Amino acid sequence: MIVALIIVCEVAFWVLLAGGLSLRYLAKMPRAGLAVLACEPLLEVVLLAATAIDLKNGAEPDWKHGLAAVYIGFTVAMGHYLIKWADGHFAHRFAGGPRPSGPPKYGMPRTVHEWQTAGRWILAAVIAMALLQGAIWYVGDDGDTGSLRTWQTRMLWVIGINLIIAGSYTVLPKREPGGGASQETPQPPEKSLR
Repeated sequence: MIVALIIVCEVAFWVLLAGGLSLRYLAKMPRAGLAVLACEPLLEVVLLAATAIDLKNGAEPDWKHGLAAVYIGFTVAMGHYLIKWADGHFAHRFAGGPRPSGPPKYGMPRTVHEWQTAGRWILAAVIAMALLQGAIWYVGDDGDTGSLRTWQTRMLWVIGINLIIAGSYTVLPKREPGGGASQETPQPPEKSLR
């Protein structure tokens, strides 16, 4: 049941996103579009409640409950960014908005972008770990919480990998081809005839 609900929540996320943006840009109903987009967090609440009810009814905690916590964490941390990204592309495609700029490619702006991305992933992992810990406490000593702890370990890996990636852009920033400087050969200064 939990896996099916995760799939339903994911599909509903994209349906609400498409519906909200369509109302906003195609139907010229920005308030209605915003109202639909504001329903997105309800999906996580429903999934969280269903997972808690499943555990309360005596279900043995397993990988499905861990996956639900991870899904909620990632949706909470990444949802706003995804909506903003989709909004920019939708506005450009259907409402004559400016072309969304991609992430910076070089130098300090790229490093900042990588740390912002890592920050979102780390936030997602921390939220997931907190939800998993809440589930572990909720189940108590009576249940087998090994699968939930395994998911916590995986979230530590997500944090570590993102720190390594962002750190690599700090230590070895991506440079523009050619060093960003002019390719012309410098000319020696002209000698005075005096």
